[in-house]
Amino acid sequence: MTDAKLVFTPLSYTGWGSLSHLVEEVEKHSPARILVVTDPVLQDIGIVEKVISPLKNQKYETDVYTKVVPEPPIAAGESLVEYIRKGGYELVIGLGGGSALDMAKAAAVLATHEGTAESYLNLSGSREISSKGLPKILIPTTAGTGSEVTNIAVFSLENTKDVITHDYLLADAAIVDPEITMSVPAKVTAATGVDALTHAMEAYISKFASPATDALALHAIKLIGRSLVTAVKDGNDKEARSDMSHGSYIAGLAFFNAGVAGVHALAYPLGGQFHIAHGESNAVLLPYVMSYIRKSCERRMKEMYEALGFDGRDLTDEEGSKKLIETLENLVEEVGIPKTLQGFNVPESALDSLTDDGVKQKRILARSPLTLEREDIRKIYESAFTGSTIEA
Repeated sequence: MTDAKLVFTPLSYTGWGSLSHLVEEVEKHSPARILVVTDPVLQDIGIVEKVISPLKNQKYETDVYTKVVPEPPIAAGESLVEYIRKGGYELVIGLGGGSALDMAKAAAVLATHEGTAESYLNLSGSREISSKGLPKILIPTTAGTGSEVTNIAVFSLENTKDVITHDYLLADAAIVDPEITMSVPAKVTAATGVDALTHAMEAYISKFASPATDALALHAIKLIGRSLVTAVKDGNDKEARSDMSHGSYIAGLAFFNAGVAGVHALAYPLGGQFHIAHGESNAVLLPYVMSYIRKSCERRMKEMYEALGFDGRDLTDEEGSKKLIETLENLVEEVGIPKTLQGFNVPESALDSLTDDGVKQKRILARSPLTLEREDIRKIYESAFTGSTIEA
């Protein structure tokens, strides 16, 4: 373990009813025009109106942008940047899941920059972010991505994904209110919940983990582990929804500082090539990647097994780590996510192209406790296709 740099969003409000702080945060910036970036479904079910009505009551000119799509292509980000520039907005509110938050924070920054959004991508871009851009307030409506506390915005390319990343993408304020997650359907609750669990677990075994991120990650695993299944099966369970919102938020703080690794690196090509939702991509790969790298971090895997609520006192590190893999396999199945790539209609013929794109995710792969070369990545995809966990 090396020395650690810790970065956090300047201000966060968490807990039931924390949305009440939105107006006071908006008042700090005295914006003439506000743009709310959100999913059209949230507008249809009344969540958007609930959020913006206090702003309208205070006579803020507030517009709503609903052209958010899952796993947004970079072109969607570019369209939003142009919309903000032409509209003369002075504050951006991101409301929704990871796609809405990613689009909002990236566009809020790039609206004050020259060039296209694509030119700021991590892997292929040629420009660098140089100024903070517009103020941004991020409000997640799902418990999963942690986007409200990270400096990363993920965009889909033709066959894979890339990111725009800079500390200027950090929210001026994040508001994490479990109450507005109550309407999230079971399928989305499952996918985003396993996504949050993956964030915490990959942060805990990351080569860049620290005592601070360890504490965050283990507590997130505890909260998510005890409440995910309940939240999926009974979305009206207030305690479970609170646990999931806090768990997702804390996992976001952990992985933003320690990083994610192999699961995310291999999930990106699944989203890029087959448009599988990010949470489901992580979920289907989680047991297979963890199994493959198990021997490189047996003790930490046993500790994660215990954080999930199991008694591992009489288990060796090897036994506990194997129990974790079994638990993850069962959990993915219990929340209704397909257990194999075949369950997402991924053909065997795609494994080589997935591997080609997975290898490119060097920034993420560098955090894995086990170095994953091309041959390793191909084996993991094959394992996820057949449904048989293997070890390096």
